[in-house]
This record gives sequence, C-alpha cells and structure tokens, in this order.
Amino acid sequence: MNDELERLILNNRTSIQDEEPLEGHFERFEARLQKAAKPTRRINFQPFLKIAAMVVFALLAVNQARIYFFPEKTETLSLGSISPEYREVEFYYTNAIQLGMNQWDKLKKEGFISETEQQMMQKEQAEFDQMYQKLIEDLKANPDDERVINAMLEYYQARMNVITMIINKLQEVKQQKYQKDEIKI
Repeated sequence: MNDELERLILNNRTSIQDEEPLEGHFERFEARLQKAAKPTRRINFQPFLKIAAMVVFALLAVNQARIYFFPEKTETLSLGSISPEYREVEFYYTNAIQLGMNQWDKLKKEGFISETEQQMMQKEQAEFDQMYQKLIEDLKANPDDERVINAMLEYYQARMNVITMIINKLQEVKQQKYQKDEIKI
C-alpha cells in the first residue's frame, strides 16, 4: 500500500504542487455543503413584535383616556366631604390638633415629658384613632345622618380639648420650673 501511494504521488506531482484548486472547485464544494445542510425554517418575529407593540400602545392610550375622562374617586369619605362648611370645621380641628401635637413634641424634646406620660399619650391617641375609624365607617354607611355628623364634631372637639388641656398643664409646669430656676439664681 505504501508503494502504491508513493507511485501515485510521483505520477501526479505536477498537479499536486499546483497551489490553486481546479476551476469550479469552490462552487462544487459549496453546492455539496448546501445539499448536506438541512434546510432550517426561520420564523420572522418582527411583524409579531410590531403588532404586539401597537396593541400595548393602544391599551395604554385607552387606559390613560379612561383615567382622564372617568377619574376614580379615591378621596376617602370624611366630614369635610359632606359640605364646604364641614370641611372648614374639620380643617380647623385637624389643624388645632396638629398644632397641639407639635407643641407636645417640642415639650418632649425639651425634657418636660416623662416616658410614662409619653406612653399614656400614645394610648390616648390610639383610642382616638380607633374611635375615628369607627366614626368614618358610620359616616360611610350613613353620610346624611345628623347623629353621625354630630358625633364626628364631638370627636374633634374632645380630641382637641384633651390635647389642649395636657399642653396647657405642661406649659404651666414649664413656667413654674423657670420661675423656680430664676428664684434660685
């Protein structure tokens, strides 16, 4: 076999040393590769993606139009939502209560409120919050009931009075402490 290979190489030396393959070699080779390769079916997703993008855009546009033309009533029902007069009353009480709580925080920072007093105030505030939630539920069930409206007004008055009374007493204690400190000096 070895002798046969040598004889073949020697007889075809000139054609083997030629650096270029025979004419049409690359075309024949490519044709064979294409025959051997299995045809693959490619799915073009581009039209589907365009359609999906248009559908998403249309849904977003419809949703935005719905929100613009038919806004949802996310406003929670409160005393102020019944009438403008009650809105003013509620505004007054909520601001007075907030002012009292701000004074409470100021006195707490100054050291005039003990931990026990702080816990008592938190307990009172939690009870007021529970009462407020019940009144809101009653107001939702019966928005035109004068008894519920009066109960809401009494709630605001009571909460404001309790905070005001506590703050006034703490202010008196603060004033007395300053007077005692001035007498000592």
